[in-house]
Amino acid sequence: MATLSILNGRVIDPASNLDTITNVHIADGKFLAIGTAPDDFTANQEIDATDKIVCPGFVDLSVHIQTIDTITQETRAAAANGITTICCPPDSDPIIDTTAVAELLQHRAEATQMAKVLPLAALTQGLEGTQLAEMGVLKEAGCIGVANVQPIVNTEVLRHALEYAASCELTVFLHPQDPWLGHKGCAHEGAISTRLGLLAIPEAAETIEVARDLLLIEMTGVRAHFCRLSTARAVEMIKAAQAKGLPVTADVSLHQLFLTEQAICDYNSQVHVTPPLRTQNDKAGLRKGLLNGNINAICADHKALKADAKLSPFSMTTTGISALDSLLPLTLRFAEETQNDLITTLGYITHKPAQILGISAGTLTIGSPADVCIFDPNIHWTLNEENMHSSGHNSPFIGWEFKGKVSQTLINGRVVYNCA
Repeated sequence: MATLSILNGRVIDPASNLDTITNVHIADGKFLAIGTAPDDFTANQEIDATDKIVCPGFVDLSVHIQTIDTITQETRAAAANGITTICCPPDSDPIIDTTAVAELLQHRAEATQMAKVLPLAALTQGLEGTQLAEMGVLKEAGCIGVANVQPIVNTEVLRHALEYAASCELTVFLHPQDPWLGHKGCAHEGAISTRLGLLAIPEAAETIEVARDLLLIEMTGVRAHFCRLSTARAVEMIKAAQAKGLPVTADVSLHQLFLTEQAICDYNSQVHVTPPLRTQNDKAGLRKGLLNGNINAICADHKALKADAKLSPFSMTTTGISALDSLLPLTLRFAEETQNDLITTLGYITHKPAQILGISAGTLTIGSPADVCIFDPNIHWTLNEENMHSSGHNSPFIGWEFKGKVSQTLINGRVVYNCA
């Protein structure tokens, strides 16, 4: 039986509100004990975590797998950044709308023996918003939920899709974006987009869709998760829905917590994202929503792109940020800037996303899979293309000075990344 002990680390488990200097003992891929090991336990391997933080492996709600062939590198990059479970949206190539694609994706991911990959199935066939996908069989094939990604124009189709998902007891992951307002836009509608001459996306493109979705959620009773909120007003709408008892949760991309529309002033294509970067007021509203618990999780919203994807004029470039390498340091920076305690902040990328997915992860609970991130919170470093693990270097955070770096990652009690 494989056994391992992590010694003398500051052990933080947001799920159980644990924060203390102690030891963690692992056997047969699961957590065996925290603190004193059982009398009959002998560790085959020991990791000295003195002056380091030991916490559950990170769970990310959005890591885009562009093609199945990129799974190996992206799961390796995830593991190198303490991310042990990733949720893959259905807009991969090919689209996850059949059992064959879902099973192939998981098979390839398991073969890498790196980060665990949980696929989201398409809500409609081909993500075209017309014919419903076979949600029941896709769930049996391992899909953790269903998502729209692209707006569904026909409200009746969306209603039936939510009813079908509810009957299958599947969470629907909704990307709130009106199909008409700003559908050709590339930047937030305001003074900056006007000055730059860019087609814009108004706040209402998000809030109108949130309103429609919430009414349909109330009608169908489906469990729903709102992905990548970008406006303060949408956060308030989610807050009101949660107060009414609707089964809704939400997440925010890390870049929305640090960047605003000001970042596009020099047509920097690295900050061309969907939804677009919004105003300073929106950024403050998103931070407040997270701290108040109305936004439940932080995600990387990682999308690795080839270099030429960002070389065209701003409006013609591909949207997305390569974000795996900045997940931990930006999360730590968020805690520092908001004076939020570390145990709560780490919960946004561990047990809270795990709860949204309904999986046994993001915790150090005895008997649960031993997925662990060990990181040094005091290391100062600068992000650059040479130290990025992802295949994509499309990040606006290149050149930023960070604090905190992963030293080891364990998945099912096995060391899959060691910085040494």
